Formats: sequence, structure tokens, C-alpha cells
Amino acid sequence: MHRIQFPSSSATVLWCAIALLGLPGCAAFRETDRRDSYATREWLESSANRVANLAMRDNLESIRRVQLSLYRRNPREWRKWAPSAEEAIERTWDAVRRDVPPAGLREARGIDAVRLAFDTTSPTPYDGDRVAALVFGWASMLKEANGGTWSQTMVDGVDAENSFRAARNVEISLWLIGSKTGADGQPLLLATEVSERGRNLVIDRELSKVVARLDLLAAQADEKYRRAALDFAQGWLLGNLGPFLSLARR
Repeated sequence: MHRIQFPSSSATVLWCAIALLGLPGCAAFRETDRRDSYATREWLESSANRVANLAMRDNLESIRRVQLSLYRRNPREWRKWAPSAEEAIERTWDAVRRDVPPAGLREARGIDAVRLAFDTTSPTPYDGDRVAALVFGWASMLKEANGGTWSQTMVDGVDAENSFRAARNVEISLWLIGSKTGADGQPLLLATEVSERGRNLVIDRELSKVVARLDLLAAQADEKYRRAALDFAQGWLLGNLGPFLSLARR
């Protein structure tokens, strides 16, 4: 009688490895639409760098969505310096890429740019595009938290303190958007939209995502040095005792 042969432990490991490499039909390891194709630059990135770069990408996308939503609710802001909201967005992100604050922002960056966006009481209150000022401030905070770069490699790393501080500053920004008013008592920036179709919470949702990603990166950066010793010990044990452990019966 033909007997069914169960795979040995070595064969089991081999089949698991094949499955991890992406066997067709393996439902446990499906690709997602957000997966990027491999790039040469990735050879210069550690796993932590990759996570930080993906978080940076998603945070910048969230901020861009917030900018568009704010412009739709506050068209007077983009009209201060551009013929359309799309043009104002392009000018803002060009300023971000060049690290040159938009005109009227007085060289302010980070939280200083955010504060200036809501300035109505100083001797020379800010009269520029408040939305662009916020976006430039948020983007420069993200860059600082990311180690002063838009895209990390193995020589870079997340600054835990800056990442944590940036998260709190974004939370403060969200509060200011919802509470800050002008001399006439009207909100400086309209954010949440309430209509017959319901409530539009794009700004709250996207900025909350940014805060969550920054907090996670700060926690990961805090763990970096503690995990480095553990990873080294685990690597040494597996490298030196692995062959003997594989011979042990389970």
C-alpha cells in the first residue's frame, strides 16, 4: 500500500521559504496596490530607513490632501498669490522642495511658520496665504524629524525627540485651525464642512494620521539602541548555535 509521506522539518522550512517568496495563489502573502517596485536606492536603506521613508511619503500625501481641502473651504487664501488653487499648491511645494519660504513668511520654518499662519495681533500681522504657511511649516517639521532629509539611507535616522515634538505641533495646528478667529470673530480658516451630505472630516482625519505616524516613528527611534544589542545577541546565537539547534529533536 502506498503510504503518504509527510514532509520532514527541513522540507517544511523549504516550503515556507518558497511561500514567503510569493508562490502564486498563496492568500496569506498577497501584494497590495501600494507596493512599490524595487529601486536601486533601496540597497542603501535599512528596514528602519524604509519604514521612515514610507511614513514620509504618506505624511506628505496627507498634508497635500489637507491643503486642497483647506483651499476649497478658503479660496481667499490661494487668491492672495496665485490664479488658481492648483497653482498655489504647486508654488507651495516648489518652495518646500527648494527650502525657500514663500514670500511674506519672513524666513519662518517649522512651528514658527505655523504660528505665523495664525498671527493677527502682532504689530505686523501676517497677511499672506495662511494655508501655504501651514503646509510649509508642517513639511519642514517632517524633514527635521526625518534626520534633515526627505529620503533616508543607512547613514540617516529618525530623531525621536524631533518626531515626538512634530507630532505635538501638528496636534496644536489642528486645534488652532478649529479655534483661531480674526478680529471680526470669524474663523481664520474654515475646516470641517457640515452640509446635507454630512460632515467632511478630511482635515481632522489626515492630520490625525500624520500624528500617529510620527508617534510610531518616535517610538521606533527610541527602541533603536536597545534593540541593537538584542539583535546582535540574537544574530550571534543563531550564527553560532543555529547548526546545533537544528539537530535537536523538537
